[in-house]
Amino acid sequence: MSSTLTAAQRTRSIGANDRIRIAQIGCGGRGRQAHMGGVHKHDKAQNAEFVAVSDPWRLAREEAAGMCKQWYGTDVKQFVSYRDILALKDVDAVMIASPDHHHSLQLEAAAKAKKHVYVEKPMARNMKELLSAVAAVQAAGIVVQVGTQTRSLGTSTAARELWKSGILGKASRIEQCRNGEKPYWYGYVKAHLPKGKELRKEDIAWDEFLMNAPKRPFNAEVYAGWYGYLDYTDGPVANLGCHFLDLMHYVTGTSYPVNCFCNGGTYTWIDENKFTCPDHAEALWEYPEGFMVAYSSNFGSSGGTRHRYFCEKGELNMDNWGAPTFSAQGGPKRDGKIRGTNPVKPIETPDHFLDWLQCMRNGKPTRAPLEAGIQHSVAVIMAAMSYKTGRKTLYNPTKREITLA
Repeated sequence: MSSTLTAAQRTRSIGANDRIRIAQIGCGGRGRQAHMGGVHKHDKAQNAEFVAVSDPWRLAREEAAGMCKQWYGTDVKQFVSYRDILALKDVDAVMIASPDHHHSLQLEAAAKAKKHVYVEKPMARNMKELLSAVAAVQAAGIVVQVGTQTRSLGTSTAARELWKSGILGKASRIEQCRNGEKPYWYGYVKAHLPKGKELRKEDIAWDEFLMNAPKRPFNAEVYAGWYGYLDYTDGPVANLGCHFLDLMHYVTGTSYPVNCFCNGGTYTWIDENKFTCPDHAEALWEYPEGFMVAYSSNFGSSGGTRHRYFCEKGELNMDNWGAPTFSAQGGPKRDGKIRGTNPVKPIETPDHFLDWLQCMRNGKPTRAPLEAGIQHSVAVIMAAMSYKTGRKTLYNPTKREITLA
């Protein structure tokens, strides 16, 4: 599934002095604050500019357009649908910050429109849509950056180099427990929207939001709190665990999981919202190098959060992603080369948005290229299938196929 571009495929690389014209697809908090704000830090130096925005909610796209007006002094084009964005000839690249069930469809459409793409994770929710989007990207020769930005931290770069040095030896188990007192989707429900941003039916293109999800009548609470419904996302393992999996893949250099089992349920937050995503979920994968990877979220308690790499000669502690440490603690084959607890000193690394802007000009692979999106998607799709069926899932990398054990 390699997506490394040959010279002949780099048909959409942007010249050194040409302006990069960007459109934002999805203008919620992620789109406005992370995507647009992240690019804006570099837009003058990189000669980039937002020229259009789209979102099913009128207020969101108007707010995004207002940001562009403040930054550039121009009125950008506003659309309800991403399809209108992709029809624009004067757009070089798009940033996709839509709900999870839109990602792969919009990525594929953008590739067919020959636009470079920054796409949020998870990149896909099922193998059919994943493989279709991947084929479109590879055929188009576009530059893709997947929104797993943690791998662009200087400490992540340093952790990868530490791992490659072999000082920790072989891993036995890598895990993250990412807990909280309440599921993150409660922070998005309609009741938490500030005054003046009420969700009114006449302001929302409901069918544009639903897209390929099951049809249902307009519901403002569902629109605001879609993170809590399995029709639009696959819950905490796919949404939060995706960051952990991608970082683990990056640090260790591993490939695809061999199998996965995932279990969970709603144990604490049973209420009138009738959310369908579990407030507790736990997934366990086996990787071909012979180690286990575990991810869990318990949204009934904030205690017990951790992020560790357990190895034969010690431990990499990434409880604080921005300040990881390593030690010989717990290593059954520790050899004295690690003394005490040591900081993983960051290595200067371009941030995720700057990397994407630079790669659109030089045609080099991004920090989180298409392959990274494929890899995390396979892992979280395996977990979602296991959770929904109650059975272990298996992955065949040759056939690019997930089956039930």
